[in-house]
Amino acid sequence: MAEQRVQRRLAAILAADVVGYSALMQRAEEATYAEFERLKRELIEPSLSRHEGRLIKTTGDGGLAEFASPSAAVRCAMEIQESIASGRSSLKLRIGVNLGEVIVGDGDLFGDGINIAVRLEGAADPGGILISEKVYSEVEGKLDARFEDRGEQQFKNISKPIRAFAVRAGAHGALIDRLSAAPPLPDKPSIAVLPFENMSGDPEQEYFADGMVEEIITALSRFKWLFVVARNSSFTFKSRAIDIKEVGRRLGVRYVLEGSVRKAAGKVRIIGQLIDALTGAHIWADRFERDLTDVFALQDELTIAVVSAIQPSLLQAEFEIAARRPPENLTAYDLLLRARQKSYLVTREGIAETAQLAQRALDLDPRSSFAAVLAASAHLNNVIFGFAVDPQFDRSEAKRLIRLALSLDQNNAVVLSNAGRITAYLDGDYETAIDYCDRAVACNPNESVAWLFKGGVYRFAGQYEEAIQSFERGIRLSPLSPFLPGFFAGIGTALSELRRFDEAVAVFKQALRQNSSLGVVFRGLASALAHLGRDAEAREAAGRLLEVDPTFTISGWIARGGQTNSKLLIEGLRKAGLPE
Repeated sequence: MAEQRVQRRLAAILAADVVGYSALMQRAEEATYAEFERLKRELIEPSLSRHEGRLIKTTGDGGLAEFASPSAAVRCAMEIQESIASGRSSLKLRIGVNLGEVIVGDGDLFGDGINIAVRLEGAADPGGILISEKVYSEVEGKLDARFEDRGEQQFKNISKPIRAFAVRAGAHGALIDRLSAAPPLPDKPSIAVLPFENMSGDPEQEYFADGMVEEIITALSRFKWLFVVARNSSFTFKSRAIDIKEVGRRLGVRYVLEGSVRKAAGKVRIIGQLIDALTGAHIWADRFERDLTDVFALQDELTIAVVSAIQPSLLQAEFEIAARRPPENLTAYDLLLRARQKSYLVTREGIAETAQLAQRALDLDPRSSFAAVLAASAHLNNVIFGFAVDPQFDRSEAKRLIRLALSLDQNNAVVLSNAGRITAYLDGDYETAIDYCDRAVACNPNESVAWLFKGGVYRFAGQYEEAIQSFERGIRLSPLSPFLPGFFAGIGTALSELRRFDEAVAVFKQALRQNSSLGVVFRGLASALAHLGRDAEAREAAGRLLEVDPTFTISGWIARGGQTNSKLLIEGLRKAGLPE
């Protein structure tokens, strides 16, 4: 019997595979399977037919096809990838194309010609095409395409290195590359909130989880210093295996928030984590558990909890990034971050540095409302805390700069609340000041500083109960705020004006545990203790006030302004023996 001869022939082989198919199947098996079947039926098989390709073999997540020429194989590969990219599929393919000798047997093909195509496919970019040097030599100059030399590739079980080329779109290639390129990072903190994973196996919780994420996106979007990717973009990653760095690159963001929702035994548990998409470092992670009662009220409550936890963590991460930059390379945004961090220091030096840094930022970016408002606030603080060398200059600068900030952004919670504070303190126009502050918290009810200044304005206006409610709302929103002593001092002062002196003392002491060098706290504490007849303690507090503010006098403090409704406070200061 004659020995059967092995049949060989030269063939152009296309190998294709779905990126991350196994992980996608684990997360959403039916949806992934259905989508791949749709792609095969509507895109891949019609394209093979148009380019006279023959399907050799299919697998669960890909396949092999043979073409009569390398040009036809590459044209088909380009058509498939462009069709997928321009559609709305959640799947991506890798494609490899090789020209080589194959062995024919039982209707199937074998040999290195096939193996190299498969190895090229595995090394291709997601959504990309990688071809061998043999294919390149045949198609170069014949197709509307550009080629990127990837150099020699050493593939498993292939004895010799294979030089590979990535295929790029041709005539309109530069435009397509530009449009499909990863967006650059914006010049302020940027975040994407990914759909939370439903860990309950209950479809009802899917709606809750999606609604939760939408609420978080909306809440974060109200912070004008933060760039937040819209829901439509971040939800394209729903039910997909993801790489956080790839998400950050594709959406053009520095930070990514991801999480999960689990319902069990009448409770809902939310787990969230904030990740630096550039480095993969975890910035923040926490768990929130609540009783499952009113779903919408629960969404609101959890949104506040998550946003309040994220915001300071994210800002601290930005502070650290700016601090690492050399002084000669500081941008307006870097200067603004440094100014914001210095504004937490209620000292002569801290306020002076805040004003200087904010002004430098404003010089570089004259349309920065945040720079204008930080500078305005610094000038006001010079007046409030008695640090002003020329009080009239600081007053006029505070007013000028807040008018500038308002002209740049009239719908900014920080700008509006500072406008309220400055208007109340320097002009005594409480009606206008209250209007500014009410508008501020309407713009962003999650901005704790807006509630701090609203509380202060209501206290100036003599509306003490409303002031306490505002201060307490701000503390709830930001329980770790660097302004926490200011919140407590505001509550203590309002309680004193309501003659609730025992409560005021307790709150002032709580403020001292946060910051033991604030004159406003010793001032309030001395007055409240004096009203209670605790004279020795009142004198001790008065002495501590004079240590941190040696030039303090009651008349000088009144002359700073903003004290028109502080009659009980002033009376207590006199009882505590402070100099007139």
